[in-house]
Amino acid sequence: MNPTRPAGVAAWLGAPWLPVAVLLFSSSMWGLSWLPLKAFAEHGLSGPLLAMLTYGLIGLVGLPWLWRERALWLRDKRLLLALVVFGGWGNAAFVSALVLGDVVRVMLLFYLAPVWSVLGGRFFLGESVSMRRAGAVALALTGAFLVVGGFSVFDAPLSAADLLALTSGMGFAGNNIVSRAAQGMPTATKTVALCLGCALAALLMMAVGTGAAVPAMPSAVVIAGLLAYSLFGLALVIVTWQWSVTHLEAGRSGVLAIAELLVAMLTATLIGDETMLPREWLGAALIVAAAVLEATDTTESVCLPNVITPKEIT
Repeated sequence: MNPTRPAGVAAWLGAPWLPVAVLLFSSSMWGLSWLPLKAFAEHGLSGPLLAMLTYGLIGLVGLPWLWRERALWLRDKRLLLALVVFGGWGNAAFVSALVLGDVVRVMLLFYLAPVWSVLGGRFFLGESVSMRRAGAVALALTGAFLVVGGFSVFDAPLSAADLLALTSGMGFAGNNIVSRAAQGMPTATKTVALCLGCALAALLMMAVGTGAAVPAMPSAVVIAGLLAYSLFGLALVIVTWQWSVTHLEAGRSGVLAIAELLVAMLTATLIGDETMLPREWLGAALIVAAAVLEATDTTESVCLPNVITPKEIT
């Protein structure tokens, strides 16, 4: 046995480039997640059903970790419940939107999440909004306006996929806000709560008729694919994402995470036969620019008076 190996492994794990590479990998995998979801949908599996089966399986596997860490989250159980609600809806709605709608359109509308994070941080955590962040919000909203059709959006209501994509971004933003308020809660607890919440939200969507009826028993190949996607693909992406963002500055990770949007747009247009109008490309550019502005804002957040603070939330 080589006694120098542990030190070498520790040095490798501590390399500054590793979290960057891991986050780029994770973001790219998120950007490709539409491929297996669309494939499962072709076998009659609706978005809510897919969300319930895949995230629910991870949540069930993670229950022992949740129980083991109960002493750490029982004191913040209301925050944990908020994570279940916001994170659960964000993921269930995102999966359902990808199955129902155009990948590029869904991803662009979902990427308004930084807008909701800025506004939520201002009104619920009392964080001040710099001119840079205000500009990012304006850019993102303008970009979204172009993506959904400009002034023609008033001629017809948004589609179900559009609404799911928008509210999924709101759910993720709410999850991020609550996570900032729950700094002492273990990452494993947050992850399991999010997955269980996703399964519950998907069940609710199915109960009220948002998703398609449960299909006949899928084939053994489809079942094997679901197990592989959930326990290996999805679990790997979630773990690598959580690990990398905890080892990088928030601004840097925010910029790198844009790889998810770019990969989804490129693959959907190149191999998914989706097309984008010049108006949509301009909207996409504005949304990406807004995400970069928000992620690279180095202004420290200052809590303002007469707003809800993290302590008051608990």
